[in-house]
Amino acid sequence: MANYGRHDPETGLPLRVLDFLKSLDTIVDAAISERVDMVIFAGDAYKDRSPAPTFQREWGKRIVRLSQAKIPTLLLVGNHDLSPAIGRAHAIQEFDTLQVPFVRVLDKPQLLKPADLWDVPVQVIAMPWISRSGLMANLEMSAADTREIFSSLEARLSDLMEGWIEDADPTLPLILTAHASVEGATFGAERMVMLGSDLVLPTALVKDQRLDYVAMGHIHKPQDVNEGSHPPVIYPGSIERVDFGEAKDDKFYVIAEVIRGAAKVEWKKIEGTRPFIERRAVLRSGENVTELLKNALPKDMSDAIVKLVVEYPRELDTLIDESALRKHAEKAFEFHLVKRPQNEARVRIPEGQVVSSMSPLDLLEQYFASVKVEDAEELKKLAQEIMSEQPGEAV
Repeated sequence: MANYGRHDPETGLPLRVLDFLKSLDTIVDAAISERVDMVIFAGDAYKDRSPAPTFQREWGKRIVRLSQAKIPTLLLVGNHDLSPAIGRAHAIQEFDTLQVPFVRVLDKPQLLKPADLWDVPVQVIAMPWISRSGLMANLEMSAADTREIFSSLEARLSDLMEGWIEDADPTLPLILTAHASVEGATFGAERMVMLGSDLVLPTALVKDQRLDYVAMGHIHKPQDVNEGSHPPVIYPGSIERVDFGEAKDDKFYVIAEVIRGAAKVEWKKIEGTRPFIERRAVLRSGENVTELLKNALPKDMSDAIVKLVVEYPRELDTLIDESALRKHAEKAFEFHLVKRPQNEARVRIPEGQVVSSMSPLDLLEQYFASVKVEDAEELKKLAQEIMSEQPGEAV
């Protein structure tokens, strides 16, 4: 992620990318020093599907270190790694193409046995990111079947999993790694609504006691969805804070000792991650505005990404001295001032019409008109597309 801050003059890389690489180095160092039997990366190497070559180079250096240490490494394809276009290479394709020793890319659902895993005595069920549209195409389902899509997909996945578990050697540990949401998982505040396209795995699928460990990717918040029970269903979370929704979250990687019928999970906190600090202030009068806002900020902002959200009556806008606040926060890695003037405007419903009789698009149109939104027509078209994609009854 390179969404905040400056570039490092020596490497030319964004300093935020260096933050992530520092955390990744911590994990690779631990894997090598502790001589782990296997590394599982559960998806989303990059922010998007077309990473800059420089980012690919830096990611590749870390994976090659694992390869050179002869540590079997599984790279699961996540939604950010996968191109929506059929036939397009995904973002971590090169490790498969170049057949990097001890590295295997998992880009399709499959069961891997020791012969597939450099003779490591373990079995792995791989479930990379599965898009709803891709599965619909594979299962020859039409958009008209919207209400039946998820139940059908769940049934198909359950059948696949059952077949693989039955085919697995009952004397060897069995691990599931998946890039997906799980029923009951807690999303961080960074959660983006997937608009019905996010396939959610049922709890019965991931909590099957015939599994010994479940390594999940996709959700940024670290958690065990099956805490206190077998098997552990672990989301380690992102290795660095991605946005202010993760401001209060510590960052981890996980070392799991897995044997047949049991697993011991050790959460390893990643030290030195960059702090995110968010503060809020409400202005009620024009007295001592700058001092009040300075006092709302933390005393120590060194190397932190800081956001100050200010709510105030619109007439006080000219009293907010942004340059003085930026000077005050100069030791911060980055400072964001979010101004939220209070809008006294009220949406007026046409006479004789009640809200319950209006469609969501009608209500949106009223709102856009009241706040004088630019490009309202384009936004209405987008809203219509979003609403029409929702499973279930038409909006």
